Amino acid sequence: MEEGKKEGLQELKQHGTRLFPFNIYPCSIPVDFPSVPLHWQKSMEIIFIKKGNGFVRMGMECMEAEDGDIFIVPPENLHALTGKKGVEMQYENIIFDIDFLGSGAADICAQEYLVPLQAGRLLQPMKMKKGDEGYEKASHCLHEAEELCRWRETGYELGVKASMLQLLWVLVRICPQPPRADTADVTRLKFVLQCVEERYRQELSVPMIAKACGCSESHFMRWFKKMTGTSFTAYLNERRLAASAEALRQSDEKVLSIAQNAGFANLSNFNRQFLARYGVTPSEYRAGSL
Repeated sequence: MEEGKKEGLQELKQHGTRLFPFNIYPCSIPVDFPSVPLHWQKSMEIIFIKKGNGFVRMGMECMEAEDGDIFIVPPENLHALTGKKGVEMQYENIIFDIDFLGSGAADICAQEYLVPLQAGRLLQPMKMKKGDEGYEKASHCLHEAEELCRWRETGYELGVKASMLQLLWVLVRICPQPPRADTADVTRLKFVLQCVEERYRQELSVPMIAKACGCSESHFMRWFKKMTGTSFTAYLNERRLAASAEALRQSDEKVLSIAQNAGFANLSNFNRQFLARYGVTPSEYRAGSL
């Protein structure tokens, strides 16, 4: 759950290694996946649009994403990505733990900037586009980290860390206002998303979640649609389908087993929903990812 139980719907994937918790993921919507559902994490995330366009949602605001745009997602902020029909959006996910920058050090940088950043008190989510203040410097930092990680020459880790600290310096200068605290609605939404992340493999229904939130089913359904732009059932199915697609790409489990492990009780329903979402059957999807 969240805000009170912050170890959850956060994405819990280890980025990089324990000693070098930094990674750059080249991604494409819809080639790699049709969308990235609303989620949050304790890591810092930067979304760098490389080609095409689509949409990036940060908090309650959905913004158009175009070639060259940079989206800054500080720790603990809700965000999602969606594409445009018939358009491919290529982007990089640059993700790293704040500890990577030295938040455990006993110095003024950790005290005044890194610890508040980790706690979500330093930066607001922001979009940077060509021509904006600080864009060229921020873009240079990201390109530099890309090149360092591409060639991995001796000492590249020091260069990557220096680039990310330089980027943070740029961001702090152009975003001096402290971020706003989560509203009650955002806190509740994080709780609901956490419940989905923890229990999507099991039976999960609107009545169960509405009861956990302490409200009626009808109120919950209206509220969730208002907060996310989609129904709770559609969001839950999207999460289950995403988990299924990942399992199809990374394992040789039987389709029936994958469907059941993702929370689908009926194989024919799973096949029908998968085909509608991805445009191919689960078996065709697996064959295409080999």
